[in-house]
Amino acid sequence: MRTLNEQLLLERMRGNGPVSRSELAGTSGLSKPTVALALSNLERDGLVQHAGRRAGGRGRTALLYEIRSGAGFVLGLDVGREFVRGAVADLAGAVRTRASRPARNSSAVARVRELGKLADDLLSDAGVSVGSGALRQTVVGSPGVVEPGGLALRMAANLPGWERPAVLRDLQRLLGDATTIENDVDAAAVAERDHGHGREVSTFAFVSVGTGIGMGLILDGKLHRGAHGAAGEIAFLPLADGHLDPRDARRHGALESAASSAAVVRAARQAGARFRSARSVFAAAAGGDGRAREIVAGEATIVARALAAIVAVVDPELIVLGGGIGRAPGFADEVSARLANFSPIVPDVRPSALGEDAVVDGCLAVGGDQLWARVLSSRLVAEAI
Repeated sequence: MRTLNEQLLLERMRGNGPVSRSELAGTSGLSKPTVALALSNLERDGLVQHAGRRAGGRGRTALLYEIRSGAGFVLGLDVGREFVRGAVADLAGAVRTRASRPARNSSAVARVRELGKLADDLLSDAGVSVGSGALRQTVVGSPGVVEPGGLALRMAANLPGWERPAVLRDLQRLLGDATTIENDVDAAAVAERDHGHGREVSTFAFVSVGTGIGMGLILDGKLHRGAHGAAGEIAFLPLADGHLDPRDARRHGALESAASSAAVVRAARQAGARFRSARSVFAAAAGGDGRAREIVAGEATIVARALAAIVAVVDPELIVLGGGIGRAPGFADEVSARLANFSPIVPDVRPSALGEDAVVDGCLAVGGDQLWARVLSSRLVAEAI
């Protein structure tokens, strides 16, 4: 019972500012003496600390308590084809530092080294000693699906060599045993739930359209992974115009082959326009270029068909578009207008509010939950012993 009381107070304090004993008693339903004893134990174990006294008011000022943020740290990393990104957050959830770098190497071995170097620099910037044990959880956001048992990744075609079992072993060797892999779009959906438009609803789909295509699905406030961890792999929806390379469609999925950034550039070349990136196509369309506008309209139509399939199965309150294409100015509105041609129900469609750090922020949120679960369970084990 003592440990359960301590767990309850930690959960009430997590994510909140300094609170007094009387406030904790009021929100937890515990008596003030019970709260005082639990706080004393948590302070002794280095999880809680004094945070001064509440100013103002009459009578005695109340002593305030807060989570001791330096009791543990979480590292979140995002590995993509063009960039590697990362951030460090403390036990209280505050981000201490973040960074983004171009991915300079294409091989899996070199990319692992890049992540390791980025992790070392982030921890140094955050003042976290690598060998101190203060880093207690690392989450890597990556394309693909982690196989049962966590031995390898599948469906990570955009990162050559990334599906080799040695990749996960090397990541854990560099980053520590408490390293887990999270699908990058799932992580972005969690970040949108906690910090973006998803705060307003309980069920929504986060659809990322860019280098690849994927979906993170939040049902009743919780991330839905599916029986094999593959929920949201919409790249393999058979939605295309029939003019795709069948080998590319098998490797990347028909929808991704038809609507990714590479497909936008390919469509531009087929139309006789020389654009080197999807970004330049969208910029030209915004500037009034007729051929570019037709290409963007075609892209919006393909994405709208995919969203119609999602609506028919999930019926979400909201669809959030992320990724370089999904966040392009005006694209969400264009997709929403075309969605009405395919679906009798058109949920609100918005561009993500979080930008390029969505995956990293999602990894920090997932890692924070994992760390807190371990902290709380370890106290139960300690009490049993």
